[in-house]
Amino acid sequence: MLKGKVVLLGVTGGIAAYKAAALCSALVKTNATVEVVMTKNATEFIAPLTFEQLTGNKCLVDTFDRNFVHQVEHISLARRTDLVMIAPATANVCAKLAHGLADDMLTTTVLACKCPKLIAPAMNTGMWENPVTQDNLQTLRHYGWEVIAPDSGRLACGDVGAGKLPEPELLLEHIIRALAMPKDLAGKQVLVTAGATCEALDPVRFITNHSSGKMGFALAKAAMLRGAEVKVICGSTTVAPPPFVEVIKVQSAAQMFEAVREHSREADFVFKAAAVADYTPAEPAAEKMKKKDGALSIPLKRTEDILAWLGANRRPGQVLCGFSMETENVLENSKEKLKKKGVDMICANDLRQAGAGFGVDTNVITLITAEDVRQLPLMSKEAAANAILDRALILAGK
Repeated sequence: MLKGKVVLLGVTGGIAAYKAAALCSALVKTNATVEVVMTKNATEFIAPLTFEQLTGNKCLVDTFDRNFVHQVEHISLARRTDLVMIAPATANVCAKLAHGLADDMLTTTVLACKCPKLIAPAMNTGMWENPVTQDNLQTLRHYGWEVIAPDSGRLACGDVGAGKLPEPELLLEHIIRALAMPKDLAGKQVLVTAGATCEALDPVRFITNHSSGKMGFALAKAAMLRGAEVKVICGSTTVAPPPFVEVIKVQSAAQMFEAVREHSREADFVFKAAAVADYTPAEPAAEKMKKKDGALSIPLKRTEDILAWLGANRRPGQVLCGFSMETENVLENSKEKLKKKGVDMICANDLRQAGAGFGVDTNVITLITAEDVRQLPLMSKEAAANAILDRALILAGK
């Protein structure tokens, strides 16, 4: 995902420095080139050799290392760096970076960098809450730094409170969000529906479907990585939602309709990937239905057609995309849906086609618009999501 990118990982002198090794390893697995610069105090907690073994590159500590006598190494490194991540960052280093002090290899190099910069402070709760520290972090934000708030919990000093370095997995997600994709959706608002609705028969049972939410979440993540502000309205799912998106949980088709009606107006793009029940029990039982001899008949009524409502109530310039899963006459049914619902694009697939069913990590999608039909090959849902976003941007006139 980060192939060809150079990440400068700055490690400062705190007990959380051990987590930096896990972050470094995870970055290498994304195919990023990782350059590690440590403060001298950091070497008291973890050896530079650890990072050299993980990255295959020399770990830099000394500004005056004679191995780099023929070049100004901190300037050379700054020029080729695509992103800076300082993790963990002590209160002292936060203060120095906020005020442009450069008295070691790390601060000198970072001062010369013109790329995006992320910082993850980790310190005692009292130091974190000190107004001076908060002022320094606000200064860093003013100069374009992204400050990643620490977690709360039991600290190495025995105190309990804010100050823990977030887990490496979350730090990696911050780096990926900043670096992985061009930000062609920056400033745009995207609304995605995902997962399955559940229609109550009684307090115990419900009617649902096999939707996992994977396609909707893939769309939400791709839009987030491309710079959009993303809201996801989701029903039942089998996977966790992506980070850095607003999640609105619902259960029934009626709840999903109300949420879409509330949040769709401000959206520039709407992707209705949820599998919403077409019918719901007409009169759900107030108490658990007891088993009886013979057959059971349950009256059903139609649910609100969310996609049709969106088509009829869209605001000017809004791009609407629906999904169509069929078992027969895929193109004919999906073209009719496009026209009937009044939307810009239908993403159609055949449930019976290998790799395109519920719960799998791949999809085989046909993009249908008023102008053309584009058959996409078998691909991951992440790749399919980006293909859908590419087409949506074209429809938006980008």
